[in-house]
Amino acid sequence: MNRHVAVIGAGIEGAASAIELLRAGHRVTILEPGMPGGEQAASYGNAGWLSSHSVLPPSGPGLWKQVPGFIADPLGPLAIRWPHLPRSAPWLLRYLAAGWTEERVRGIAAALRPLLKDSPVLHGALAREAGVPGLIEHKGLMNAWHARAGFEGEAMGWRIRRQLGISWTEVEGAALRDMEPDLDPAYTFAVLTEEAGRCLAPGRYIAALVAHAQRGGAALRPVAASGLRLEGESLRGVALADGSMLDCDAAVICCGIRSAPLAAQAGDRVPLQTERGYHVMLQGASVGPRHSVSLGAAKMVVNSMQDGLRTAGQVEIAATDAPPDWRRAEILRDHLLRSFPGLPRPFPEERVKLWMGHRPSTPDGLPCLGPSRRSPHVVHAFGHGHVGLVAGARTGRLVAQLLSGQPPEIPLAPFSAARFR
Repeated sequence: MNRHVAVIGAGIEGAASAIELLRAGHRVTILEPGMPGGEQAASYGNAGWLSSHSVLPPSGPGLWKQVPGFIADPLGPLAIRWPHLPRSAPWLLRYLAAGWTEERVRGIAAALRPLLKDSPVLHGALAREAGVPGLIEHKGLMNAWHARAGFEGEAMGWRIRRQLGISWTEVEGAALRDMEPDLDPAYTFAVLTEEAGRCLAPGRYIAALVAHAQRGGAALRPVAASGLRLEGESLRGVALADGSMLDCDAAVICCGIRSAPLAAQAGDRVPLQTERGYHVMLQGASVGPRHSVSLGAAKMVVNSMQDGLRTAGQVEIAATDAPPDWRRAEILRDHLLRSFPGLPRPFPEERVKLWMGHRPSTPDGLPCLGPSRRSPHVVHAFGHGHVGLVAGARTGRLVAQLLSGQPPEIPLAPFSAARFR
């Protein structure tokens, strides 16, 4: 079954899908108006975590009690901009409902686990194929708190992880100091999840994967998709923003926050919201963690990368085109400087780089992954929210299996866009 597949988007889902589709013998055209791996993409600015244990939905029991604070505090770790509240309210209600009970959280975690499991291994294989093996590291990820009480305060989540077969090692006191000598001594307890890994340059990694796909025969067209030409269940082509038409008989919708209008044309109205995230890069920093670390007190991830020390976090519910609030990035910078006291304060301004991007998020934290309602030849692979990078390698495999008529390697029912009807 050799097909011409339009891969709409060149983020991690699109790049991995293109490689796997080529491997399965298909002809591939990638449609991406921006530079693959460029700063315009969520895949560029993420924390670089290949966190196969990130199986929990963003919301949890009792989160609704904090909503007034989210609205009142524009600089909190989760903020909702007032002007966008009426438009985002239906999504927010579904978001809260997804984590309303432990049972619901457990169901989402059980669905996500097969999608994320073995992520560092799968990404490591892709990186080697693409000639950039040094960009993927498989040495575990650390979560740290000021005291064991911080870990115990998240007991439900870690209990669910253990039930799903995820294990970790506890590290505290002097052992933590030995492992992370640059970390603020106020952090006294951590867990190390050895199965997880990290990417040392997400943008460079995506660019390398797309280049690898091109070497394998994929065409890259620097244009956005504007529509689908469907005749019954058959896909005849993809309309392009330049007014032309790409003739093809299959398509993958994986263009991040721009995916919802195309999905609607394929029969699925998906409540997709941008969870705007920020990062700060301290270029040339000589101090930082030996492992990539999530700092529980600050709700942020710190990762030493090829280009410097990156901290990423924050969730901001706002319109896609609303201007960034760079105060949110500055909060991350200040937390970073406090958490690693050996960093110069102030850090030289010319070496501080701020970024804001758009996590394409469904309210339940599960991506849309599978055939569209109108056509089995149009496959959804978007809405990964906080797990886009970690899920990308297996997502590409699943896309290729679906469009090759093969059974998917994991159950896809929980990811069907039909759940939003």
